Amino acid sequence: MPPCSHIVGSVATDIGGIGGETSLDEVLSATVRRTGASAGGVYLLSPTEPVLVLAGVSGMPVMAVAPWWRVAVSAAGPLSEAVREDRLVWVGRQEDLARLYPNAAAGLPYRFAMAFAPLHGADRWGALALMWSASHPPSLTSRERGHILSSARRITQVLDASPAPRSLPDQPRAVPVRRPVPDASQRGLAAADLVQRLPVGTLGLDLEGRITYLNAAAARLLGRSVERLLGTLPWQAVPWLDNPVHEEHYRTAVFTREPVAFTALRPPDVWLDFQLYPSESGISALIYPHRQPGNAPPPRITPSGAAPEGVGTGRIHQLTHLAAALSQTVTAADVIHVVADQILPAFGAQGMVLSAADAGRLKILGHRGYDPRAVARLDGLQLDTGLTPAGQVLHSGIPAFFADPEEMARGFPQAPALSGKQAWAFLPLVVSDRRVGCCVLSYDSPHRFSAGDRAVLVSLGGLIAQAMDRARLYDAKHDLAHGLQQALLPVALPHVPHLAVAARYLPAAHGLDIGGDFYDLIRLSSTTAAAVIGDVQGHSITAAALMGQVRTAVHATAGAQPGDVLARTNRVLLDLETDLFVSCLYVHIDLAERRLHLASAGHPPPLLRTPEPTPHTRALEIEPGPLLGIDTGAGTGTGVEAVYPVATAPIPAGSLLALYTDGLVETPGTDISHSIDALARHLTGSGNRTLDDLADSLIHQAVPQHTHGDDIALLLLHLR
Repeated sequence: MPPCSHIVGSVATDIGGIGGETSLDEVLSATVRRTGASAGGVYLLSPTEPVLVLAGVSGMPVMAVAPWWRVAVSAAGPLSEAVREDRLVWVGRQEDLARLYPNAAAGLPYRFAMAFAPLHGADRWGALALMWSASHPPSLTSRERGHILSSARRITQVLDASPAPRSLPDQPRAVPVRRPVPDASQRGLAAADLVQRLPVGTLGLDLEGRITYLNAAAARLLGRSVERLLGTLPWQAVPWLDNPVHEEHYRTAVFTREPVAFTALRPPDVWLDFQLYPSESGISALIYPHRQPGNAPPPRITPSGAAPEGVGTGRIHQLTHLAAALSQTVTAADVIHVVADQILPAFGAQGMVLSAADAGRLKILGHRGYDPRAVARLDGLQLDTGLTPAGQVLHSGIPAFFADPEEMARGFPQAPALSGKQAWAFLPLVVSDRRVGCCVLSYDSPHRFSAGDRAVLVSLGGLIAQAMDRARLYDAKHDLAHGLQQALLPVALPHVPHLAVAARYLPAAHGLDIGGDFYDLIRLSSTTAAAVIGDVQGHSITAAALMGQVRTAVHATAGAQPGDVLARTNRVLLDLETDLFVSCLYVHIDLAERRLHLASAGHPPPLLRTPEPTPHTRALEIEPGPLLGIDTGAGTGTGVEAVYPVATAPIPAGSLLALYTDGLVETPGTDISHSIDALARHLTGSGNRTLDDLADSLIHQAVPQHTHGDDIALLLLHLR
């Protein structure tokens, strides 16, 4: 990591190695002890990328939090939110974590409470993270909140006083929690002798999971000598404990600080019960033969093949967390952002290129951490090019990992110079034997890929492939729908003398972003025009196509009496035999006489704002006729035809007419008349805004207040 003048480093020796009387080690240890937390950590902002790096952790094994050594500032989680919003974030229960931060909860399936306080002094440093066991009440007391904030201020003061330059660590420093210890005279061989005489196996683990003590019974039950077990991790020293399920029990005890019990099979047929009792200093374990009640069968244990070889439960939870983030992506841009903002930090990579197979070439969809000129050279390369491994990886479906430029140059001599990177992971994106694309993660310095890293990255490549394939299909449908929508709406509204016009269309927030809302302005003569707005039922391509037919029918009869225009359009829709209905408002504007002639097919009333001396906005009263597409008897031979009454209203010079669809004013559970009244008040108080500014403000006001589950069309006309 390059040096930085604003970030504390030298963490390899002391994260507080800053001179003076107080180090960051001491402050972090004192913070954990003072707040009653079970563990704590200090995250620092990287100077070169939007990432929070865990510099030191106290009261928790460093490897237990490995999936969270690096966290993107943009990630949807409490830590990032505390930094972005510069506030204390508290999560008291697992249910709260799942409700507020579902992605984070997917990777942290433990019961505990958390607090994150920003470290913001002379500079934005990062955040203090604290953790309590599940026994903590779901809320913070005022005293606890004060302790957390004062501790964050103290850490910030230490960081502000640190000399520069400093560098961030590659791995967080383990900071011991310095707690009072019993007098040495109270400990001795008598206690050890007592434990050795017990027939039950006893095991002592430190917070890193290493065995610090065991009695003879434990060694006998585990099938290993005391010498071979001391100082080792149980799931590494004892082959039949090398199972992610058993490691997960240990992690659960560490995170929750609550007792955990489980049963494991010692081959070939001996079942052992384990009981873990965690504390702030480590874990005590009891081991004894499993006692089966009556003739109950032995318990079932998940086979050790449940996870890829070399993948610990931390990586599994990390993979779950990233899978949850990818599952929420919709567009290809969303996938690119998740890969760049969350996957890159999680694996310590600095560069990313995401490409898709397109007509025998690799088209780059997104990148991060690369010179744009390098990306331009790589974009559009043929799949069979020998410049980079991407085409070969995609053709074979086998990922490739290169730990340094020399290893890359042996197979692809020109590749290292193309990007300037020092290590690479090429992940083929394959879905059901279809080659979707290639994801490249790269590093600024040589990087060794462990077996666990490779296994997780291969699994991650499959998740990215699924997300990208789904996203590209969505983008294709969206582009088709959007193109159809734009083709059916007017490209430009005609110029009518003395009449200023502004129009807006906003599709619904979900689905294909296409619907049947429409607007139009038809110039009839130099002094007359027709304004039309309507809403076809539904949000489908069918609705959009019908909208185009309605616009065509209105154009064909525009200039006739408003009621006749709607009646003839209704007959056209009946001939089409569509199952969709259309609301529509037709307004004939006579600029010479300054009068409006209006007819409505079940559409919300227009609003008219009259000018000074007393600006006033009112809804124009129109007796509505039936929706277009409803057969009122014309098709039965009775001669009965839909009737659309016509209303007239004066339009003084300087008046403003607002036509809109119900998406602008409709809110579930609220009377639409109240929303229309609020819209009228907004128009009255809009002052001398330009027509475009006023249109934008109306849309902006409507979107946060309404569910935005419907399209919005808006047409403003100002008689100058």
